[in-house]
Amino acid sequence: MRKILFCVLAVAVATLLNSCYQQNSNECRIHGTMGSDQYEGKLIFLVPLNGPATMETVDSVEIKDKKFEFVTQKMQMYKILLDYHYRLGIQPLLVVGEAGDVQVVIDSISHSTGTPQNDSLELWKQRTEQHALDLGNLKRMIASMKENGNEKEIALLNARGDSIHLQYKKMTRQMAANLKEGVLHDFLAGRFPTTYKKKLPDGRIVTINADTNEEIPE
Repeated sequence: MRKILFCVLAVAVATLLNSCYQQNSNECRIHGTMGSDQYEGKLIFLVPLNGPATMETVDSVEIKDKKFEFVTQKMQMYKILLDYHYRLGIQPLLVVGEAGDVQVVIDSISHSTGTPQNDSLELWKQRTEQHALDLGNLKRMIASMKENGNEKEIALLNARGDSIHLQYKKMTRQMAANLKEGVLHDFLAGRFPTTYKKKLPDGRIVTINADTNEEIPE
């Protein structure tokens, strides 16, 4: 009888644990590490990227031993932000509230990995930072040449900058297309729409190619 009772209890406990696991299988568990111990005891926030930032939608935790954790069940884009009093020199980080364990590092350059969408977001982030660095270098070169009045070289550098930016836009669009759907797909697809609407002086509304700024015939 005791063996039967033990087996029944064991099955019940296993069922309960499995049920709890299934209920929590859609949880996004964000495990964070700070790059410095100077933020010990400070607050860090998980803020929805879109929509209102209220007491109901924003989560906050205290940093302990250079670590923090957030748990969310909402599949959406978030920003991780340090308390604004201590935010200088710390890079805010975008994360996707995707089910699973996300590892983040918050520092002068922040990172997130661990789930498919967050891995893709990290790749896009790295390419975005490289794009900004490349354009920044070109702008400094152009500013230097303006002092010498070298218009031909300036025109060539401007054309190179346009080409770099166009390639970046195409890369972003391709990443969105590869994802096909989901939170990150929607975010990336919204960065560089391929067309936009424009109202002409005669009142007509036409479709414009976002890359060439030329009207697309209907």
